[in-house]
Amino acid sequence: MIPSSPRRVVFFGVTGSGKSTAAQRYSAVTGLPLVEVDSDIGWLPGWVERDHAEQNRMVEEIAARDEWVFDSFYSRWSDRLIPRAEAIVALDYPRWVSLARLLRRTVRRMVLRERVCNGNTETLPRVVARDSIIRWHFTSFANKKARIRAYQEAGLPVLHFTSPNQLKQWLDDAARTAG
Repeated sequence: MIPSSPRRVVFFGVTGSGKSTAAQRYSAVTGLPLVEVDSDIGWLPGWVERDHAEQNRMVEEIAARDEWVFDSFYSRWSDRLIPRAEAIVALDYPRWVSLARLLRRTVRRMVLRERVCNGNTETLPRVVARDSIIRWHFTSFANKKARIRAYQEAGLPVLHFTSPNQLKQWLDDAARTAG
């Protein structure tokens, strides 16, 4: 059963679905501490991935706390996080929604040279690289949708949203409850 105001929440969905924005809003309206996975755990300056053992240690330490909001998670350490979650907010949108958001965000970040993930920037070579975020969207899309179904079938506390409007309503309700 999902509490009406969950205190340990993880957002999950395909790349570009809006997980980070939604997690930031939920954290802001509830006052729960936000964990921005890519910046806080995953990536160091220069697009260097943090050591996996260090990521595991960090996740275990944070997951043991009573309150948190993760804006995503990496599958390699999901077993350390998911059992502690009171709610998995699954953003299960059509590909066109998440891909359009991802492309807009990526172009904006490139043009404005926005800093992300500990001072890193998205550049054209980075966007077309083998491990680019856009390629990741295509290679991970089906798997992430299947994982949402698997979490539901396993009886995990999944809040399943198939449209941004559904999510907005839930976040608006959370704001009213918290306020």
